[in-house]
Amino acid sequence: MQVKKIVKDRILHGIYPLGTNIPPEPQLEKEFQVSKMTVRNAIRELSVEGYVEKKSGVGTIVLRNTSLSKLSKGKRFTELLVEEGHRLEKKLISAAPVRLEAGTELGSLFGAACHRIERLYVLNDQPYIHIIHFLASETHDPDISDMQSLYELLEEKNIVLDNFRDRFLVDFATPETAKLLGLEAGAPVLKRLRYSYDAEGRLIEYSMGCYHTELHHYLVNYDT
Repeated sequence: MQVKKIVKDRILHGIYPLGTNIPPEPQLEKEFQVSKMTVRNAIRELSVEGYVEKKSGVGTIVLRNTSLSKLSKGKRFTELLVEEGHRLEKKLISAAPVRLEAGTELGSLFGAACHRIERLYVLNDQPYIHIIHFLASETHDPDISDMQSLYELLEEKNIVLDNFRDRFLVDFATPETAKLLGLEAGAPVLKRLRYSYDAEGRLIEYSMGCYHTELHHYLVNYDT
């Protein structure tokens, strides 16, 4: 399951582009230090889910690079980037539980404590998004090792997000954000605030993302 998840994440984020071959089985065996049967089982499951197709004499080809997850609407922006042929990598900066003070904005949202996860999104090898997630303590200390999709991780824990509320504004890059995105401190950036709720209306995630829009504009896709 770990091999399958990593290969799937690479497909979803354009590291293995649509229509190309994923690395041959011996290469994956060596990279992950697992048996041939483990790799074959992982590829077989990805084939059943429609992500790849194994062709004799050709290799294993990527057929689909979008998720069928129940949370796909929440992840649509990154999928659009990959569909356009971009590569997207997500790097973990830090992750830890934090105590919150009463009367603060986060305290009013989550109570006494929450989990804080800070990440950097890299688009075609260039820093693109600096994002900080705050998760409700009921997410039970999420396992963020080798994590690509936070929403899929929550889904695996049977936490289904039902509603997203986004707010956009222009803000000025903090010294930390400017350094990570390769900007001058105080440079204007697009900032997205996201509130993610479960079916009962409980706030599960609040995130703040700053975008280096000179690299790529933020896209919103409205399905009819």
